[in-house]
Amino acid sequence: MGGKLSTMDPMHVEVPELKSHLERDPYLKPFEREFRRRYAVFMDSVDKIENELGGIEKFVRSYKEFGIHVNIDNSIDCQEWAPGAIQLYLTGQFNSWDRTSHPYEKHAFGIWKLHIPPNPDGSARIQHLSEIKIAVRTTNGVLVDRISPWATYVVKPPKTEGLTYKHLFWNPSPTQKYLIKQRRPKKPNTLRIYECHVGIATSKYKVGTYIEFAKDILPRIVELGYNAVQIMAIMEHAYYGSFGYQVTSFFAASSRYGTPEELKELIDECHRNGLYVLLDIVHSHASKNVLDGLNEFDGTDACYFHSGSRGTHPLWDSRLFDYSQIEVQRFLLSNLFWYYEEYGFDGFRFDGVTSVLYHSRGMESFGDYNDYFGLNVDNDGLTYLMLANYVLHKLYPDVITIAEDVSGMPGLCRGAEEAGVGFDYRLAMAIPDKWIELLKTKRDEDWNIGDIVHTLSNRRWMEKNIAYCESHDQALVGDKTIAFWLMDKEMYTGMSLTYGSNDIIERGIALHKMIRLITHSLGGEGYLNFMGNEFGHPEWLDFPREGNNESYHYARRQWNLVDDPTLRYKELNEFDIAMNHLDMKYNWLGSLPGYVSWKHEDDKVIVFERAGLLFAFNFHSTKSFPGYRVGVNESGVFFIVLNSDEKKFGGHDRLNMSTKFATDNIPFAGRQFSFQIYIPTRVALVFARV
Repeated sequence: MGGKLSTMDPMHVEVPELKSHLERDPYLKPFEREFRRRYAVFMDSVDKIENELGGIEKFVRSYKEFGIHVNIDNSIDCQEWAPGAIQLYLTGQFNSWDRTSHPYEKHAFGIWKLHIPPNPDGSARIQHLSEIKIAVRTTNGVLVDRISPWATYVVKPPKTEGLTYKHLFWNPSPTQKYLIKQRRPKKPNTLRIYECHVGIATSKYKVGTYIEFAKDILPRIVELGYNAVQIMAIMEHAYYGSFGYQVTSFFAASSRYGTPEELKELIDECHRNGLYVLLDIVHSHASKNVLDGLNEFDGTDACYFHSGSRGTHPLWDSRLFDYSQIEVQRFLLSNLFWYYEEYGFDGFRFDGVTSVLYHSRGMESFGDYNDYFGLNVDNDGLTYLMLANYVLHKLYPDVITIAEDVSGMPGLCRGAEEAGVGFDYRLAMAIPDKWIELLKTKRDEDWNIGDIVHTLSNRRWMEKNIAYCESHDQALVGDKTIAFWLMDKEMYTGMSLTYGSNDIIERGIALHKMIRLITHSLGGEGYLNFMGNEFGHPEWLDFPREGNNESYHYARRQWNLVDDPTLRYKELNEFDIAMNHLDMKYNWLGSLPGYVSWKHEDDKVIVFERAGLLFAFNFHSTKSFPGYRVGVNESGVFFIVLNSDEKKFGGHDRLNMSTKFATDNIPFAGRQFSFQIYIPTRVALVFARV
């Protein structure tokens, strides 16, 4: 790999596999120069790290040098980057809060260092859980207190001491450290992701803990058949209601759920259960907090961020990183490796990728290829994402990265050798939007079957997608989950198996299953579900705040509903189990995209094949179809392996599960063979060959 933009025209830059990339999508050919330019800039960054900054392996492990560290002899070394500061001091309980007795020494490029010898008795001057701060003398001579950007443990203060989080030095004794017991599980070839939040995972009116999650929730995830968990809101955030998206301390795992050692124990337990663990990483922006955040760390409005208006996101009211700064790259890349190496996370879901990729922060529509290669592209952000994916996969080939991007940028999920950004998967964000649009604005009889199929199958060839019906976004207060769009207040009285049902509940349960299955089987190469949605959690998420009197009523999951044998939530849960376990057996997520042979607007029927299975969906609100012909490309005898109408799934048992279906030599729907089925209204069926 190689190529210097500064010494040659981009068209002369050699990109190892660009030709195959352009041949796969000829519409990209006019942008060949831009691909080559991107690759050259990326390689310049790699070369600089390798040749001027000590090499990639050292660079991405800068967390071992920056921040505050105790050496073997119990001396302490401290290191920070604060280019705009006049002077830095370390202060805290260890020096009785003397703000000037321990000055840092300034080095080149805005680096500051401090060495603290051990006590006369050989012990470290700063003890475990001792509170510390960095005092920064700004250009106007004022001394202000800051928390180290590399702090690994910060805690919420007692109410009597205000709201600003405190940095407690985390350096437990060997006997207090959690020792990893499990090896990482083998990298799954497909992903069934359970998106979750430790704090709201309890049914109690409180913040859940790492240990409670390991004990109470992991068994549910394993039973459901998911092979990965995506954990949200781990990076410390002072405001709980931000859902973890206003990060204040990037290297500190949130103390509201427990200690760093308890998080390690949770991840170890995930690995014991064979689950890949993905971290919802936020490198797209940072909280504007000053006293307990990154903002104005060195006394200026720049440092880690762009100064002026470019440094603030207009909608999120947060700070935007200056990815062109080598120290910002060091900080963020080290952040990834810190969570991978220190805690054992197996991969990352990158939040807000669209904001990183474009100067407009993604606040416009996309579609024309020029949108992806014009002046709106933030080349610094693009290069950072290429670097992040490149170094992660170079050092840890089994890592998994997922991009949250609404723009659909070509090459996002292709490697650097093709001048791609390098993610393994992208979230198929159009799919949940489509389901919500249909449920909000269309009558069932007005659903456009072709539009549904297009939304589920419209993805870039050889760029993997994570399909989902709804994530945490749809569960938040102000929106509704699919279950709530379908059934709303009827869920409070109509989900009882004892007192009967009604038409709204029957429709809701039937469509909830169909929407999940068709998304799972047609929408991508991976599947994601937000915790509780598998059983149709009836209420939204709303974190404790002033507007709700700091209530935890909606900041929890009501597991009692799915555990109650007299309620119908368990039927939706059983369907989720069956759906995931069927994929475990036939691996459709790991197969080529589904081939849709039939989409009939009047009948509201969709039929497709994938992984040797035949999927049939009848979305018609009133019509059932006996003797409905479906086409297949292989002859033989088929049988039903999943039927959403089974009673245990909340259906009406209108089909005989023992029936066998022999193919006829009758071509149909462009397929060589066919057979006839009975498919009732609002039912999904999956067939396999004997």
